Amino acid sequence: MTLWFIATAAAGLDHIADDPGVLAALNPAHAVSFLASHGYIGLVTLGAVFLAVTGAEALYADLGHFGRKPIQTAWLFFVLPALVINYFGQGALVLADPTAIENPFYRMVPSWALYPMIALATAATIIASQAVITGAFSLTNQAVQLGLLPRLQIRRTSATQAGQIYIPRINALLLIGVLLLVLLFRSSGSLAAAYGVAVTGTMVADGLMGFTVIWRVWNWSLGAALALMMPFILIDVTFLVANLLKVPQGGWVPLLIGGCLVTVMLTWRKGARILAQKTRRLEMPVEELIRMLEKRPPARVPGTAVFLTAAPDSAPTALLHSLKHYKVLHENNVILTIVVESFPRVAPQDRVEMERIGDHFMRVILHFGFMERPNIPKALAIARKVGWSFDIMSTSFFLSRRVVRPDARSGMPGWQDTLFIFLAQNADDASSYFQLPTDRVVEIGTQVTV
Repeated sequence: MTLWFIATAAAGLDHIADDPGVLAALNPAHAVSFLASHGYIGLVTLGAVFLAVTGAEALYADLGHFGRKPIQTAWLFFVLPALVINYFGQGALVLADPTAIENPFYRMVPSWALYPMIALATAATIIASQAVITGAFSLTNQAVQLGLLPRLQIRRTSATQAGQIYIPRINALLLIGVLLLVLLFRSSGSLAAAYGVAVTGTMVADGLMGFTVIWRVWNWSLGAALALMMPFILIDVTFLVANLLKVPQGGWVPLLIGGCLVTVMLTWRKGARILAQKTRRLEMPVEELIRMLEKRPPARVPGTAVFLTAAPDSAPTALLHSLKHYKVLHENNVILTIVVESFPRVAPQDRVEMERIGDHFMRVILHFGFMERPNIPKALAIARKVGWSFDIMSTSFFLSRRVVRPDARSGMPGWQDTLFIFLAQNADDASSYFQLPTDRVVEIGTQVTV
């Protein structure tokens, strides 16, 4: 990539002398004057010009992997100057030789360097695509942690770098999507309309979310937040409007894909909420269950039982069914809840929250950041350091496996019921997602309608 940007900068630098007047483009007054005097044509041109700045978002897609400083340094002091010099060279070449408009980038390259430049461009394209792929993995992982998508199989590819992950299903979807786009558009020029709408739409969404964070999270005053972000949002909205003119020419594709993703996320959130409400109605407060068990104690077996539940105050369905069918209770029982926080990572000292709620019961809450993959055995090892003694080899983990059935009275349309059930059936297994030892897991099935 370093060689690629050096080569593009060198090619542009070699041609700026063809018409040094191109440097006048540094003055934004020319752009403002052009837009003001050309009306609709100016807006169309703005949509075309915007493609010159696309690609930068791929660099920032790796922000979560490398951190802010390396990305900022690479962009401000290397990538941006190289691109600007290259564009100046293209502009000077076209001003000096209007026939070069057919392919100004490769026309800047000497004939002996044409094929090496094409090979270098191909390699750079493949490498740059990795930023988009890893960005898709990272965003999907965070969406799963935030409850916007069902659990997916996430493979860790590094013991030292938390951001190095691989999600097989997302990789397969990206492959299918790319092949469909290639077959649909057939050329990068035809794809430009879709790309412009996708990038400008993303930038507008980022600007609005940035404003929300500054106002609501950083607690800036409304006026200060607007003063800081409104210029960026207005520029992005202008570019978005210019690119929306291309919707009939292919700009509809990212809108369709985005609409499908929003539908999936809203359906999963709504269905999960309905499922949780129905599950809670079938459960009882854990303190009430403990009082009942103290009055009529069941037979006890040695060892520790860990029951996973989303509601720490309710008796887990797996516990109730275990008592109903097996008529026994372990000597030590743990009501375990996983909480995903709204920040990326949780410090080890804040990971475990424990409370004894009876002679044989304990409530444990494990906290994870939205960029972390929950690892229950490792987190419980922290619990041992703060006073909870247990032997993993005599501990069983009880999970509720819910079989979801459609219900016309659920509050969701039939198609949404079907979509939610499909997502639930294809969610990753809870035991592997939470990295539980497979030989210590007991799953108890229940049927629930949504």
